[in-house]
Amino acid sequence: MTETVLITGGARGIGKKIAEDFATLGYNVCINYNKSEKEASILKEELASMGYSVLMCKADISKENEAREMIDTILKTFGKIDILVNNAGICNYELFTDISYDNIKKIIDTNLLGTINVTKEVLKKSMIKNQSGNIINMSSIWGIVGGSCEVVYSMTKAGIIGFTKALAKEVSLSNIRVNAVAPGVIDTDMLSNLNKEDIDNLKEQIPLNKIGTKEDVSNVVLFLSSNKSKYITGQVISPNGGFIM
Repeated sequence: MTETVLITGGARGIGKKIAEDFATLGYNVCINYNKSEKEASILKEELASMGYSVLMCKADISKENEAREMIDTILKTFGKIDILVNNAGICNYELFTDISYDNIKKIIDTNLLGTINVTKEVLKKSMIKNQSGNIINMSSIWGIVGGSCEVVYSMTKAGIIGFTKALAKEVSLSNIRVNAVAPGVIDTDMLSNLNKEDIDNLKEQIPLNKIGTKEDVSNVVLFLSSNKSKYITGQVISPNGGFIM
C-alpha cells in the first residue's frame, strides 16, 4: 500500500518543497493550509498534472475540531497516515516589550498548540493503532540558542524540541519515531525584508558562507522519514551551515 504523508503548512516555502519531494517519491501527499488556498490549489494542480496523488486539507490547526476533522478526512481517503511533518509555523520580529498579547497568543496557538492538536489526532487514530509511524517536527536554530526580537517564537521552537524528545520516549514502543529539524538561515519569504547588505552580513556569520535552501531542509526531512534513519529518534538535526554548533 502506498504510504501517506501529511505536511502542515504545506502550500508555501519549506512546506511546499517538502510536499513536492514526497510526491516525486510516490507518496500520497496531504497538503494542509489555512489561508494559502490559492497556493495550495496551484501546487495540487501542478503535482496532479504529473500523475502524483495529492489531497488539499484546509484547517486552522490551532483549533482542535478543525485538526480532528482534517485527520478524519485524510483517513477516509487514504486509510492511514504514515508520516507527519509538523511544519506550520509563524514568527514575529519585534521587541519582546512591544509584542501584543494577540500576537503572542497567535504564535503560541499555531506553533505549539497546532503541533499538539495534529500530532495527538494522528497518533490516536492511525499510528498507535498501526504500531508504526514517523513524526518530524519543525523547530529552528532559535529554539536552540534563542533569537533577539524573536523571544516568543524562540520559546515555541524550544518547546517543539522538548515536545519531540518527550514524545519520542512515550511512543517508541509503538514503533513510532519522533525527531525535529531546526533550520538555520534559509532562503524563504522570511528573508524578503532584508536587503543585499543584510544578506551579506548574515553570510559572513555562517562558516559555509551561504544561505541555506529549502532543499537543504527538505533533504533532512526525507532522511528522517526514511529507513536510513530507522535507529534515530528523539533527536534534533540542524541544517544551518555551521551558524550554530
